[in-house]
Parts: sequence; structure tokens; C-alpha cells
Amino acid sequence: MSALTFEYRPVSYEELLTVQGPWNVEFQKGRGAPDKAEFPTLMSYTDSDIPGIKYFSGTATYSTTFTIDAILGEGKAMLDLGTVKNIAEVSVNGRVVTVLWKTPFRTDIGEYLKEGENSLQVKVTNLWPNRIIGDAQIDATEKITFTPAAFYNAGSPLLPGGLPGPVKVVLQN
Repeated sequence: MSALTFEYRPVSYEELLTVQGPWNVEFQKGRGAPDKAEFPTLMSYTDSDIPGIKYFSGTATYSTTFTIDAILGEGKAMLDLGTVKNIAEVSVNGRVVTVLWKTPFRTDIGEYLKEGENSLQVKVTNLWPNRIIGDAQIDATEKITFTPAAFYNAGSPLLPGGLPGPVKVVLQN
């Protein structure tokens, strides 16, 4: 029998572009957030001054476009979402690419890209604690959640939420 041998080749990434804003964000209805908002740059929901966004828990859809002239070099064109809280479904040019649920939040998008303008949609779902904390605030006018166990209260720290990014298109060599 012959022995199998493997050659180790480190993977490297070359940044092609950072996907800039503005980002159009549509929030799941009935969760206390406005129907939609525009984020000039990516951020955690908890950095918002709007309580419905700050305490949002559920699924929000981020949309933007980016232009790519050509993919240079050899390798795979990858989308790197940076930080995601907590699960992301990625679509490029109207086609679902994948669901990402752990770091690194990175996927091959080469077959979905085209030269010129490309549309990007990322559906991000985060956890419930921020909404529970928001409902516990003294000035909360409408309660969205119910829980029989009070693990969180008005003074509990918020968890980062949404798509803080940065979102980049990179070339994997």
C-alpha cells in the first residue's frame, strides 16, 4: 500500500473591496422596530438611538449594491461578512448563496458575481435577550415578548446584534 501524503498550503486572502453603505435594512414586523431604516454604515443594533432598533430581536434584511470591475488573479471570490450576530442568509444578485452560522462568516460567491453592479442581501437573525431587556425598560410602552423566567432585566447588558461587519469581497488564494 502506498501512504497518503498531504502538502500544507496556508490560505491567504487579498481584499478586493469593502462593501460600503448605505445599507437599507428591513425589520421583521411585530418586533418593535420600524419597518425599515437606512444605515449609512454598518453597526450593532445596540448603537442605535432608536429604541425599536436598539432592542430589536428577530430577522432583519440588509440590502445594498457594490460594483466589481473584474476579479483579478487566481482563486475564489469570497464574501466576508466580518462580525454577524448571530445567523446570516446570504443572497447575491437575487440568488441564495448559503446560510452562515459560525465564524468565519465567509462564503464563496464567485459563481454569483457579475462584472459591474451586484446586489447583496443579508438576512440576519439575532437572539431574544435584547428584546426582553427592551421590554423591561421603564419607558417601554408596548411589550413584545413574554418569558416566565426573568433571566434579563432593564439593567442587563445588551448583546451586540445585527451585522456590524465590515463586509468585504476578498480573493482566496
